[in-house]
Amino acid sequence: MTKGNTPSNERRRPDRAALAIAVFLAGLAGLIFWDSSRLARINSYSGIGPSTIPFVIACGLLLLAAWTVFEALRGDFPERERQEIAPVVWIIGGLAAQMLLLKSFGFSIATGVLFAAAAAGFGRRKLWFTIPAGILLSLGIWLLFAGLLQLSLPAGPLEHLFW
Repeated sequence: MTKGNTPSNERRRPDRAALAIAVFLAGLAGLIFWDSSRLARINSYSGIGPSTIPFVIACGLLLLAAWTVFEALRGDFPERERQEIAPVVWIIGGLAAQMLLLKSFGFSIATGVLFAAAAAGFGRRKLWFTIPAGILLSLGIWLLFAGLLQLSLPAGPLEHLFW
């Protein structure tokens, strides 16, 4: 009996990446359990309090961690494609640039740079087009949120031209 191209007596090794994900999920569940136990001390007049939903989420994460361990040990995860590093660097760089530019240049310019970096990460490397397009889209979003919804987003020199 064969499974794919591998005979059934040849077992795949446990998936180390999946085991690492399971450890992360279990750690996150433990952190949420700890936090919800602190919230459980808050008095409430019913059995459902501020710790109920975090407790349910932690239980779900713990179940997902156990399931991930089970599947990783069985070797049932499909082979993953090789990770391309360049798109990840573009997107992380765009996020870092947005955080650095947000206070001094405002929402529109900082988010426009993030938009262009994400587009470059997905293969659209025409920055001369994507940066202005991202700034215009972000300015529209800023005007919508700041003008119509009265929410406070960081304003820079471009936003001060309009508001």
